[in-house]
Amino acid sequence: MRVVEERLKGSEGEIKLIPESVEDLWHLKYIIEPGDVVFSLTRRASESSDKLRSDKQMVTVRLGIQVERVEFHKFANRLRITGRIVAGVEDSGYHTLNITEGKELSIIKERWSDEQLERIKTAVESSNRPEVLILTIEEGEASLGILRQWGVDEVAVVKGSYGKDRGNSRREFFGEVYSVLKGYDFGYLVIAGPGFTKNDFYEFLKEKDPEMADKAILTDTSSIGVRGFLEVLKRGVVDRIVGELRIKKDAEYMDMLLEEIAKDGKAVYGIDEVKRAYEYGALEVLLVADEFLRQEREKWDIDSFLRDVENMGAKVVIMSSEFEPGKRLMALGGIAGLLRFSIG
Repeated sequence: MRVVEERLKGSEGEIKLIPESVEDLWHLKYIIEPGDVVFSLTRRASESSDKLRSDKQMVTVRLGIQVERVEFHKFANRLRITGRIVAGVEDSGYHTLNITEGKELSIIKERWSDEQLERIKTAVESSNRPEVLILTIEEGEASLGILRQWGVDEVAVVKGSYGKDRGNSRREFFGEVYSVLKGYDFGYLVIAGPGFTKNDFYEFLKEKDPEMADKAILTDTSSIGVRGFLEVLKRGVVDRIVGELRIKKDAEYMDMLLEEIAKDGKAVYGIDEVKRAYEYGALEVLLVADEFLRQEREKWDIDSFLRDVENMGAKVVIMSSEFEPGKRLMALGGIAGLLRFSIG
């Protein structure tokens, strides 16, 4: 994410941004909310000056819309922002802004929350980090994922078929995996999987492309694919590359929460129980799913509640609902707390 201009007076004002990756578009889904005004360039149909012609020409205009709906389309790499037109060449009707990587937009809010400003800061900092690929591989099958801020995004699966000449078929399989890797510009590569296939592929890579092999780190996992990706994160391999990994920490918090819930211990979940724990002064860590936070902002001033929780001395952790720990939290109502003491 690149911040082009910031004009804030207190917590009110405008921030002009350029999203530089699909992660930035994901961040914007949780920054932009109903009631905000968003400006960006867009394509609109314009009536032809020739009154005898019925066709319309498409022109590029800068429109401002008051947001009603925000949709993140991960597989299309775009953010769709729909709302009522409030400024531009037209001042009525509805329009959808399609925001893609590299497209500038301005966001105007009556009140920016601390969490939203922190999310922008995180996105700006992460843009300077090298991209990390995770390859999980076993005999005859490999799965490739890109480390995103919400988790690991599986981008390719390669399957090999071994015939009578197993040696050549295996090298062909390794060659196909290598061809997929060449399609990505990355800073680090984690090669993981059960058994010795990962080691053999690494040796193949050193022979084929020593420069790429220099970017690789090997680790053991019991499976490949999504489960393998999660194992890589839990083992802390990526931590050695990019420092403390938020996703891994989220998984640890969820493990702690579920363990406490299972033994009816120091944990609560659901907004009513969380508020009750807050009133008792029992909250130590408050876990909030970003999707829950976005939904609740439309109903009440949840950001003030989060600040009150922090002022009480508790830690507030915003978890991504795109990744497994956040999805598990959403299944528990989107909000939960680890407690200093049990409240019964």
